Amino acid sequence: MKYWETIADNLSKAGWSWGCVSAIDSKGQTIWITDAHRGDGKRHVVGADEKLSAFMELERATRGN
Repeated sequence: MKYWETIADNLSKAGWSWGCVSAIDSKGQTIWITDAHRGDGKRHVVGADEKLSAFMELERATRGN
């Protein structure tokens, strides 16, 4: 299992629904956007240059919520 998958699994276990997409920015570089939300209205959206970095930022954003 890749580390980003572990983070995603932990988010799910903590009650978060999550998603991840990649896109090409205006400079032609790939960016990764992750988001997590849950039924109480809390939502976090983060972006990064690498998939793992995006998930790590999302993990930090959701920690303690």
